[in-house]
Amino acid sequence: MANEGMPDGENRQHGIDATGIDAEEWAELMVNLEATIPAYDKVNTIVTLGQDARWRRHVQSFATAGMDVLEVGCGPGTFSEGLVGVNLTCLDPSREMLAVAKKRVNAGRKARKEEDAIYVEATAESIPLQDNSFDRVFCLFSFRDFHDKKAGLTEILRVLKPGGRLVICDAGKGRFPHGLMGRIWMGTVVQLVARMVTKDPNHPWKWLAKTYVHFGTIPQYREMMKEVGYENVGGRLLFPFLMAGRLTGTKKTE
Repeated sequence: MANEGMPDGENRQHGIDATGIDAEEWAELMVNLEATIPAYDKVNTIVTLGQDARWRRHVQSFATAGMDVLEVGCGPGTFSEGLVGVNLTCLDPSREMLAVAKKRVNAGRKARKEEDAIYVEATAESIPLQDNSFDRVFCLFSFRDFHDKKAGLTEILRVLKPGGRLVICDAGKGRFPHGLMGRIWMGTVVQLVARMVTKDPNHPWKWLAKTYVHFGTIPQYREMMKEVGYENVGGRLLFPFLMAGRLTGTKKTE
């Protein structure tokens, strides 16, 4: 991971809350996210009871062939490898994640005789791409890891084309009671599965539980998106287990 990609935490309060993560905690987050790479897909599939693939297909359905698409926080490429027929850009602050994604995503695109994706090492809060560039921007379980969520949403709005849409899929928190159930799941089942898969009592999911605990609710983020300037903002929990939530918003047509 390149240090130059680390956001400045001077405008963030200490620690982690629903609006973002300070610089010190964010640096720890990056270390732990990179440590998940060998077991990333296996742990996620088990702890979501296999629903992670269903959620990816659901979000992928928002893109159609020929669109210019950006995934913010692409991680190891699990979502982007399933995007077919689009002009794809993958963005992540982790050089290690991008290296895995590049190999994985480009292999599928070559098999389909599509051009390689573009890979950008950067944060959501500072996207080094031109205004009005993308028909769709996707964030798959990366929004909760943004250093500054409002700043990230603002940057994404900037790079969306007029009429373009942002689709976020992340931890499902309707309101406090529902979030409490997820917190219990994260603190018990996820920890047990991660330890069994990694065979490491100090596995990275122990630290990553923090980002779930402090993640806000769907109503909170709907309001944040409206404040930033998104239109047609929507948000709901995804069935059948309500473990994930989806947020959508569009950029005003000029």
